Amino acid sequence: MTRPFEGVKILDFTQVLAGPYASYQLALLGADVIKVERREGEDMRRTPLSREWAARGLAPGWQAINGNKRSLTLDLQKGEAINIVKQLAAQADVVMENFRPGVMDKLGIGYAALSAINSRLIYCAVSGFGQTGPERSGAGYDGKIQAMSGIMAITGHEETGPTRAGFAVCDVLSGATAAFGVSSALFQRSHTGKGQLVDVSMLEATLACLSGPVADYTVAGHRQQLSGNQAVSRRPTANLFRAGDGYLLLAVNTEKQYRALMAALGRADTFEDPRFVDWFARQENELALRAIIEEALAKKTPREWEKILEAAGAPCASIWKVEEVIDHPQILARGAVQEIDTPYGRLRFAGSGFRLAHGGGRLDSMAPELGAHTDEVLGSLGYDADAIADLRAREIV
Repeated sequence: MTRPFEGVKILDFTQVLAGPYASYQLALLGADVIKVERREGEDMRRTPLSREWAARGLAPGWQAINGNKRSLTLDLQKGEAINIVKQLAAQADVVMENFRPGVMDKLGIGYAALSAINSRLIYCAVSGFGQTGPERSGAGYDGKIQAMSGIMAITGHEETGPTRAGFAVCDVLSGATAAFGVSSALFQRSHTGKGQLVDVSMLEATLACLSGPVADYTVAGHRQQLSGNQAVSRRPTANLFRAGDGYLLLAVNTEKQYRALMAALGRADTFEDPRFVDWFARQENELALRAIIEEALAKKTPREWEKILEAAGAPCASIWKVEEVIDHPQILARGAVQEIDTPYGRLRFAGSGFRLAHGGGRLDSMAPELGAHTDEVLGSLGYDADAIADLRAREIV
């Protein structure tokens, strides 16, 4: 089955997480992504989580976002390497990069230079703050963007202070935004025939995902505070509770769900308690309500309550670890974690996060060894074996 971006050629200069996550989404959907790396490879290949995988230049986190890609090594400080880039760009549909603004221009392969070669070229630049504005040259690190965007101001507990999310949320949001931006530009080009610059700011991409808190302030003047584990609904029963030997996250937001919860906990008597007659009263008496709920939850484990309450119509979840959720029956049934055979055995990776009835995302090959496709890519440009050997001897590739 043909996938949405089969036939689309992407020249990918991105590194670390935000940019590679974006091109990975397009690669899963069929795009031919040529990943251009410096001759020693990007640093993410050798992150210190696993000495074994770092020694191979295939750190797990790097593999997670570079499957289905081809690897080409180039020393972009050398003119002949720049000439190769220009030849590839002339045939490409998309160029993607996440250097600081101006770096690619100095190399002679920025948007202006490459679009002059290929007017249909879509050039996606991902950076911390975008290509314009007073902060344009600032470094775009995930933690920095979490702190600046407002995420950390609403994440954490009053007693312990702000905290960052447990994964690189701004990198991933920015990567998803970049993939959507490129997809939009490709669709528009099908009508206009014209390429364009896709300028992705990590700060703006993150802020766009905070649309609710932004509107709370701009429309109603509400200033967000650290909210701990409480839901945005501010319902006292939409929070984290102690249960048995662990915790249970309740997502009880409606009156029907509230009554289902209390009945399932064996506390239907609270329906006549004036302290809990409505949401306003429950909010005013949140500590008393919490005590009642946790006293009941203490009698069983979180996983037991998860089944009981879900069946009763009170949404909840126990706390699942990553190593547990990848084998959750729902994940397995949907094939959300894909498996591929590699020289290192059968490996599992997260997929695209959505399904299409026809030609959805699919992981076909593991992330490439450094420079694994250099000869193949150069051969497509007409370089023969002797010419490629000469480029390698002069450390251009």
